[in-house]
Formats: sequence, C-alpha cells, structure tokens
Amino acid sequence: MLATEIDTRDWLQMIRAEYLEIPGLSLTKRQAQRLWGLDAPTCDALLDEMVETHFLRRTDNALYVRAEIER
Repeated sequence: MLATEIDTRDWLQMIRAEYLEIPGLSLTKRQAQRLWGLDAPTCDALLDEMVETHFLRRTDNALYVRAEIER
C-alpha cells in the first residue's frame, strides 16, 4: 500500500471527524485549506472525494457542509 493512499485515508477520516464534531461547520475551499494546512490540489481532491461519497455537499455559496445538513 502506498504512503499517499494511507495519508489520503487519514485526511478523509480527520475531515469527516471535524464535520461530525461540529455539525454546523461550513467552509469555503480556501478556509478548509487554511484550517488543515493543505495545498490547493490536495484540498480539492479531498473535498471532491467527500462530495462524491455524499458526505459533504457544496452549497450555492461555495460552502462545504455535511450533506444531510440544510443550508
């Protein structure tokens, strides 16, 4: 197993935990980058994965929120 795969899974788990601990969390892509200290391509890939798996959704205001939370 590649180290990058482990890192990606760890990041996804950590981001999921943050959104579960703070139900109303809503972040722009730039805010997520700053919060987690990620570069733009990595942040894009992680957020895209979380949207594709329907854990997060992107609002009309470009905020990333939990998919089951209305905003």
